[in-house]
Amino acid sequence: MRAISQQRLGGPEVLELVELDRPVPAATEILVRVHAVSVNPTDWKSRSAGGLLGITGIQGRDVSGVVEEVGFGVQLFKPGDEVFGMARFPHPSGGYAEFLAAPSRHFAHKPEGLDHLHAAALPLAALTAWQSFVDTANLQPGQRVLVHAAAGGVGHLAVQIAKSLGAYVIGTASAAKHDFVRGLGADEVIDYRTTDFAEELRDLDVVLDPIGGDYRVRSLRTLRRGGHLIALTKPAEATLTDAVPLGINAGFTLYEPDNAGLLAIKQLVESGQLKVTIDTVFPLEEAAKAHELGEAGRTTGKIVLSVVP
Repeated sequence: MRAISQQRLGGPEVLELVELDRPVPAATEILVRVHAVSVNPTDWKSRSAGGLLGITGIQGRDVSGVVEEVGFGVQLFKPGDEVFGMARFPHPSGGYAEFLAAPSRHFAHKPEGLDHLHAAALPLAALTAWQSFVDTANLQPGQRVLVHAAAGGVGHLAVQIAKSLGAYVIGTASAAKHDFVRGLGADEVIDYRTTDFAEELRDLDVVLDPIGGDYRVRSLRTLRRGGHLIALTKPAEATLTDAVPLGINAGFTLYEPDNAGLLAIKQLVESGQLKVTIDTVFPLEEAAKAHELGEAGRTTGKIVLSVVP
């Protein structure tokens, strides 16, 4: 099978198209013929720095495809089923390939009416937002949420998921993307280039921060006592220390494979409450170009690799 692999850490140029043996599903695993796989910040961070586990190899966490084979004991799926999911994260996953073997409960049936490109763009980013709001913050109707980088891969889904939970949603984005973010359902949009959100906002219930740096420290000033600062990049210890006397719950959220979460996301898609936006589609062999685009940090929505044309 074709796959994109790397043998060393480095820039996008370390990604190489290779031929590998097709994996064999173990007990409780399914073998998925991958139709599409999305490109996420964790991919290029792992490529350049080794990621959380210091690994290289085949990147790609969230995929959409068709079940080719099922391992012993699998009951949820059968060959021919269309599925989407986030496999094994943060362990090696292998999504940049024509076939992927992974635990069956890391997947769910693909949403009805959604093509593989859009389905592949959903799992990691949507699960990040879902787990942040539902599992970590216990977001309630009427609460006020700030989503940084609201037009980005995680952000544009987070705005919609927060709205589906009944929240009042504020997003930060460049002025050129304000109409897009409002179209997602955001109640307010702040231009981060001209306005200091930390001077404008107070008594928020939840802040979702995929950016880090000084955004994190400034976000603390916008939250009420008992509010949640959810960091999607690892925060400095000083941020956590600063949050304690303010009575703010601050911490790093690491998303996990989640069959129940995928089913909730599937329902939101099928009910029309969640739509994923794709910025650019590249063929599998142009994964390096996809990484270059992603690292530039100017995309609207997700980047996807098409594996089966």
